[in-house]
Amino acid sequence: MSTVRPPQPASLTGLDPAEAARRLAAEGPNLLPGSTPKPILAIAISVLTEPMFLMLLVAGGLYLALGDRAEAIFLLASVFVIIGITLVQERKTQRALESLRELSAPRALVIRAGQEIRIPGREVVCGDVLVLHEGDRVAADAVLREGDLDVDESLLTGESVPLTKSPGETGGQLFASTVVTRGVGVAEVSAIATATAVGRIGQALARTTEPISRLQQASRRLVRNLAIAGLLLAIAYCLLSWLWDGHTFIESVLSGVALTMAILPEEIPVVLTVFLALGAWRISKHKVLTRRVPAVETLGAISVLAVDKTGTLTQNRMQVAELGLADADFCDAGASELPEPFHELVEFAMLATPPDPFDPMEKAISRFGLHWLTDTEHVHAEWSPEFEYALSPDILAMTRVFRGDARDAHLLATKGAPEAVIDLCHLPAADAAVILRQVEAMAERGLRVLGVARGEWQGVAWPRSQHDFDFRFLGLVGFVDPPRPEVSAAIAECRTAGVRIIMLTGDHPATARAIARQVGLSERAEVITGAEMATLDDAALRERLHHVDLCARLRPEQKLQLVQLLRADGAVVAMTGDGVNDAPALKAADVGIAMGERGTDVAREAAALVLLDDSFASIVTAIRQGRRIYDNITKATRFVFAVHMPIIALALVPTLLHWPVLLMPVHIVLLELLIDPACSVVFEAEPAAADIMQRPPRATSNSPFAAANLRYAVIQGLGFAVILLLGYGLLLGQGFDAAQSRSAVFIALVIGLFLLTLANRDLSRPALARTPAKNPWLSRMFGGVILMLAVVVGVPFFRHVMGLAMPGMFMLLAAAGMLLVAMAWLELLRRAESSRRKRQAG
Repeated sequence: MSTVRPPQPASLTGLDPAEAARRLAAEGPNLLPGSTPKPILAIAISVLTEPMFLMLLVAGGLYLALGDRAEAIFLLASVFVIIGITLVQERKTQRALESLRELSAPRALVIRAGQEIRIPGREVVCGDVLVLHEGDRVAADAVLREGDLDVDESLLTGESVPLTKSPGETGGQLFASTVVTRGVGVAEVSAIATATAVGRIGQALARTTEPISRLQQASRRLVRNLAIAGLLLAIAYCLLSWLWDGHTFIESVLSGVALTMAILPEEIPVVLTVFLALGAWRISKHKVLTRRVPAVETLGAISVLAVDKTGTLTQNRMQVAELGLADADFCDAGASELPEPFHELVEFAMLATPPDPFDPMEKAISRFGLHWLTDTEHVHAEWSPEFEYALSPDILAMTRVFRGDARDAHLLATKGAPEAVIDLCHLPAADAAVILRQVEAMAERGLRVLGVARGEWQGVAWPRSQHDFDFRFLGLVGFVDPPRPEVSAAIAECRTAGVRIIMLTGDHPATARAIARQVGLSERAEVITGAEMATLDDAALRERLHHVDLCARLRPEQKLQLVQLLRADGAVVAMTGDGVNDAPALKAADVGIAMGERGTDVAREAAALVLLDDSFASIVTAIRQGRRIYDNITKATRFVFAVHMPIIALALVPTLLHWPVLLMPVHIVLLELLIDPACSVVFEAEPAAADIMQRPPRATSNSPFAAANLRYAVIQGLGFAVILLLGYGLLLGQGFDAAQSRSAVFIALVIGLFLLTLANRDLSRPALARTPAKNPWLSRMFGGVILMLAVVVGVPFFRHVMGLAMPGMFMLLAAAGMLLVAMAWLELLRRAESSRRKRQAG
């Protein structure tokens, strides 16, 4: 094995930016066949095949058969209006999804004109020079020119064992979409887009489709079942109207069509699609990228947040703060020089660190050593190691081997977890105990601690393990990574919201305790370590997790085990991670959250969310937004079912009572033009409730389609329907003709839709009460309602098509009276529901 992490070569300066732009224009973007916008024609066809619009076409044809051209034209024209509304909604949703895909597209670090710059993967061109680090996904086919890499090519070969790549055309061929698992290298791009190996064999993303969420699946089942029930009811109603009520067959079919249209809650699938897509877009404004839109619905149910310490709770700005020898300590703060006894410790810490480090602690070692030892003989920038033993789950230390002065003599530099380095040094138990007490004391001060050792070895064949060398323990290096300033407040908000936070870290238990104490993560000081976990079976470990919030010295596979156990215990788990080895746990969590700044491509692709700023506060913001989105879906669902009740009743009951027809297909179409925007725009923009982060997480069994939510909506709507039907019956009984009575009821019904919107915004307040948070779409909706009534009633053509009459003062007062009674009914029902909830809570 050869040297890992070579220095970046100065010979590869990359393309000139102007030449790169010319090649991009000539060759096209580095994109594999991906998702394309849904064509307008396909959207229109999908709309026309919906049951609702098939009903409209049937009704329009029947009106033509009856010779009522005005009604037919209105109905058929409304099809195009609703197609237009659907196109706008679809395009808005599509734009939101496209912007998210744009943000989540792979990025590449390239050298251009001698400067390292990060560009979108689609802008990589042939001849570009890629800089590749551990965890990166290769942006295009390329040839390794400098460095040494291990690459996971399982996407192409199915083999999970990484392959070692060395510079040159033969052993240095890299393929697009494969993953660097070790090392740093520089490669020259040889093929892009469909010319790559992954493009040729068709394993690229042929089409990117968002998976259907559980909520969407449930809604589609509900709509399908209601459509079947509505169709059967409409057939029975048609026969009843024809055979019992004496209407003609054509009129009876029209009434049946009207009833079917009234029953269908076709708004529900639209609500879920729009709310989840736009919710993901809104979350992205808070530096949280949603890679899988269905995860948005899970955010509000998160009950356990498993977080890494470094970079999530802390600033990930490691710096060396202390050095520890057996008989002396050095503190960096305020020191003017580094005492001579510490020079060897720093020298070998630097030798054990690659010259172009990726890890924050290794960067801190390099900075510290160059600062204090630059003018001494202890800096060996020109040395290149002949061999390296990488960090492994079995030995949490790495050793770099350098050629010594004598023949076959070698110098060894080792650093790693203090326990591992102590073990490599084969120290007596008493000496090891002294060092471990020193480690404990440093860790309790919030320091992350590494041990450093040196060794000498003479031979030709490399030993299989680091344990086969003889090391001398040199000392300890303590690093400080201060907590992020916003973390304490965010953790407090999580605790108020009933979200439990568990720290998963590879650090020393005392370091984990110190950071947890500083940020207020947990009042429980007990820590479970990876070594303790290994001695427990799943049942015992699950029980232990009920009492422990800090997990330290974990291996990556133990993070996966913890996530699986927490989920098996009924928790909804979100987990943060950044490394290649975190990917299985991120994928296993209900919501995997990858770091955007320091995270690897592998972690980002395994996760559902990506934190663009790596901030813990952004996770809390995402949870708050997830709860808001779920609340608004629940409100919109309640409104849809409530508003359909009076429409169904007004279409059905008059026939049963031998009254003149009240609602015709043209009326229902007009109402749909109000209902759709109310669902997909007004409720989607509803601000979060003031107490949204003071409630416990919702149960996973909860649903907007739960019986309690739908029952309340149905009672709301049925009460409103009874009021309108009583009003209609009283007007007819007073001798007013059908057109005048219909006008009063229709005006009350249309304004009542707005009243139902207000009533379902917040069940804790009266419908007309001012709420602290404003929704800008409410005033626009009210203006639309008034404008629609003015056009329908004031324009003779529409008045004739609707079968309405110009309302006089008495009819307007009658409509106002019905609305006042409806307001009283909605308020009475709201208070009864509030009392019921208080009794349940108590």
